[in-house]
Amino acid sequence: MAEKFERHRQPWKADEIQKLHTLAGKGKGLKEIAKALGRSEESTKDRAKADGIGIAKLR
Repeated sequence: MAEKFERHRQPWKADEIQKLHTLAGKGKGLKEIAKALGRSEESTKDRAKADGIGIAKLR
């Protein structure tokens, strides 16, 4: 069963966006960034794409 997210459909705050930029800049993977932000991977990926941020593809 899929995980439940407390922040479902909540708007992004400035500090969350800053943390997204910081973690992506450090080369962290999508799963790790999403977990740190308490957001779903899909939401995190969509926000990164909207901001023009590249997230590392870890293998």
